[in-house]
Amino acid sequence: MSEHADQLGDRVDGAASSLVDWQLAERVAVQVAGRSPGPPGYRAHELEKDFAELTSLAEDLVAEATGLRSSAGAARARVTDRAGWVRANVASVQRLLTPTLAKIERRKAEQGSSLPFSLPRPMAGVGRSASGLQLGLLLAWVSTRVLGQYDLLLTDDHADDQDLVYYVGPNVVSLETRYGFPPRQFRLWLAMHEVTHRCQFTAVPWLRDHFLTLVDRGLEPVAADPRRLAEALRRALGELRSRRSPVPEHGIVGLVATPEQLEAIEAIQALMSLLEGHGDVTMDRAGASQVPGARRFAQVLRERRQQVWGPARFLQRLLGIEAKMRQYAEGEHFVTFVEAAGGTGLLQRVWQGPAMLPSLTEIRDPAAWVARVGGAAAASA
Repeated sequence: MSEHADQLGDRVDGAASSLVDWQLAERVAVQVAGRSPGPPGYRAHELEKDFAELTSLAEDLVAEATGLRSSAGAARARVTDRAGWVRANVASVQRLLTPTLAKIERRKAEQGSSLPFSLPRPMAGVGRSASGLQLGLLLAWVSTRVLGQYDLLLTDDHADDQDLVYYVGPNVVSLETRYGFPPRQFRLWLAMHEVTHRCQFTAVPWLRDHFLTLVDRGLEPVAADPRRLAEALRRALGELRSRRSPVPEHGIVGLVATPEQLEAIEAIQALMSLLEGHGDVTMDRAGASQVPGARRFAQVLRERRQQVWGPARFLQRLLGIEAKMRQYAEGEHFVTFVEAAGGTGLLQRVWQGPAMLPSLTEIRDPAAWVARVGGAAAASA
């Protein structure tokens, strides 16, 4: 390997830290999230005991209801506070974005100062800090609302901190207290949703790599020229100040994407709609006999998604999160329509391979997916 190649490799390895100040992101998020007090009398150890038991029970119920059985062993529950969730997600976002950031750094290294978006060192430092600050504020806001999460981004490092089903204890207890939810019922219901996501990614062997490939394709415009994203962000802010939404479907990245990249973004949206809709249907069905309050839990959470005002509402519109919330409902409609048309056996075909996944158009028109898949099945019979 040449000396230039060695230097290039060093620069690519440092891409994640050179373009985003991850430590600042974590510090800001932890500080801001910490301003929201936890519920009175919150006891983490009680939740840890409950969720360890209920996550195991949820895994059995989900496997029975869906036919999906994890190939990665038993699910592990971890109860955390908001700061702990932030730290886990800073690491997760860093793992997700590192390939894109490495491409940016590689292009800078290969083209040197001739690259049109290269910045003087002081300006680059400011951009790195600004990125860290923005990410930190976003994670701080999300940390006050998230209840549970399965982190599908796995690496060879820190295995004990991966493949975990997270529960944000203070948020769970706050919601239970506010609405008078029976804790055991609500916690089992919540566990079934997150365990369903783990089953989807650990029981379907091709799904994780397919998802990450789509993310990489969708972020390609940012890697190709980061200036385009900054320009799009400025335009979007102007539109939002005029009470117009420039990103109803694809978020900010969609403003700078090519048709091919928009295809990848729409494929991600369709996949997430399917996974969330499948999770919602499963959580209501799998524990029906043990969670009589499931209908009320679901109604409250749907209403809660809409109860956002002020700067947080602005942030939702900017990132396209409002569209994402609609996709949850669209995904649930897709799953229920398909099962009504052909039972759970027809729905199982979505896990057979990427070609069987519904497009965003088919998510919104499930009859089109049924016609396509049913026709293919008939032709092969």
